[in-house]
Amino acid sequence: MKTKRVLIVGGGSSGWMAAAYLNAVLNQGARKVADVSLIESPDVPRIGVGEATVPNIHHILTAIGIDEEEFMKRVDGTFKQSIRYVNWLENKGEFYHHPFSRFRPSPIDWSAHDWLRSDRSIPFTETVSMQAIVCELGLAPKMFGAWDLGSPLTYAFHMNALKFADYLSELSTARGVTHYVDHVVDVDMQENGDIAAVKTRSGQRLEADLFVDCTGFTAILIEKKLGVKWVDCSQWLLSDRATTMHIPYEEHYPGFVRPYTTASALSAGWVWDIPLQGKRSLGYVHSSAFLSDEDAERELRAFEGAHSESLDSRIVRFKVGHREKAWVKNCVAIGLAGGFIEPLESTGLYLSDLATIMLTEHFPRGDDLAPMAYRFNRVMANRFYEILDFINMHYCLTRRDDSEFWREIQRSERTNDRLKAKLEFWSVKPPSAADFEDQFFPGMPTTPLPSSHASGDHRPPIDTAGLWSHESYEAILYGMDFLRAECDEWFGKNRPKPRVLPHIYEALTKAAKKLPPHDVWLKKKVGMQNYPTSPGAKR
Repeated sequence: MKTKRVLIVGGGSSGWMAAAYLNAVLNQGARKVADVSLIESPDVPRIGVGEATVPNIHHILTAIGIDEEEFMKRVDGTFKQSIRYVNWLENKGEFYHHPFSRFRPSPIDWSAHDWLRSDRSIPFTETVSMQAIVCELGLAPKMFGAWDLGSPLTYAFHMNALKFADYLSELSTARGVTHYVDHVVDVDMQENGDIAAVKTRSGQRLEADLFVDCTGFTAILIEKKLGVKWVDCSQWLLSDRATTMHIPYEEHYPGFVRPYTTASALSAGWVWDIPLQGKRSLGYVHSSAFLSDEDAERELRAFEGAHSESLDSRIVRFKVGHREKAWVKNCVAIGLAGGFIEPLESTGLYLSDLATIMLTEHFPRGDDLAPMAYRFNRVMANRFYEILDFINMHYCLTRRDDSEFWREIQRSERTNDRLKAKLEFWSVKPPSAADFEDQFFPGMPTTPLPSSHASGDHRPPIDTAGLWSHESYEAILYGMDFLRAECDEWFGKNRPKPRVLPHIYEALTKAAKKLPPHDVWLKKKVGMQNYPTSPGAKR
């Protein structure tokens, strides 16, 4: 079988993740399926923000052959066990967690039914998982010795995305990936509409059988050359930029490293707070239609405190949507070139991760790319809309009315029709695994995917629970007090306290004694420095 030449255009996390994964999985031992090269421009500035991931990141690290502790050392990594949502419901200091681990009673799980009939005085996730309390206690998800607390806690990571790209570049080039540092100035086409080669400023002409567009929103191959349209989804997610800032621990160290991501709602969006080993990364994701860049910066600094006044900030602009097709002819768009959803559930790297895995699984052995492109596009579009619905749900359940942004986001037209059908169904029964077996709820629209003009495909997008199961939906729904008024009417207001599963009490008691503080684990295992706690620091 002839080795196919793959040229990845664009670096960054997406480009180098694709290079490292394709090379590691397709080329093993004497087998060489793909000759992988990557070209990145020296002119394109690198945007460095803290990156949060989801647990799927473990697959790609394992496939590439990356040791977890070495990875954390190289990328300033910390553990992420949950997302803590603050002030999303009423802006009164309330919060809830979306943890990664949950205990599942068997043979039947009635946890949601029981909680809906309770007085809700204990958050839902705390009745089914110890991880929210582990997070609030600031504990790591791993012990120093062998794990002996039953099922291990599921976790992901926070990382420095620039260092991650550099680490992958180092590994990839050492293992045979060709690296070009040059600027693409033109693209040559074949008569059949495929891309033939890219031309560079230095005069090189780089040919390939398959091109991967990782050039971000610039999309020089998929859009500028092939003309593939962008499907705008900003009707349901209004934010279009982020004001970002780093808080070095030399400037301000709170005395701990949170083992979770924080998403705090402000007047026109929300702020991510991602803790790394040497700094915290903040980003105010907001809508420019409701808040100017200047006011966003002022609000972010006020949110963080006086110690942030002298620190630099920058604006990162983005658009929410996706390509009609991510794979067209012999070009595959990965990363921002293929689509973007605001990072409320840390899906930025995940979508690049998924696209890379799907490309590897659907890697064409012959010359006919169409069948592989067809399936790749279907899978990626399904997952995009699954994520879109899930993020949209965080907003539409709010009861905030303290700003124009939060009032606008509650309007019916800001909730997409697929999500409306889900919420209507889940007002009759709690989410369950069966909802993802054949997901088509009463009232769900039959509008086909934008890419489904392909012959014979007129299906709407569906969820597969490939990223979030019914348990994740429950965490958000009940964290946002879903069906409060209805339950008052159905079950009365004088209801019993929630029942916490005995297993949770037992596991949490042991965990509090055996799990080290997150910062202590980081210092001992991956070499995090010691920083003095800043005066007036608050938890």
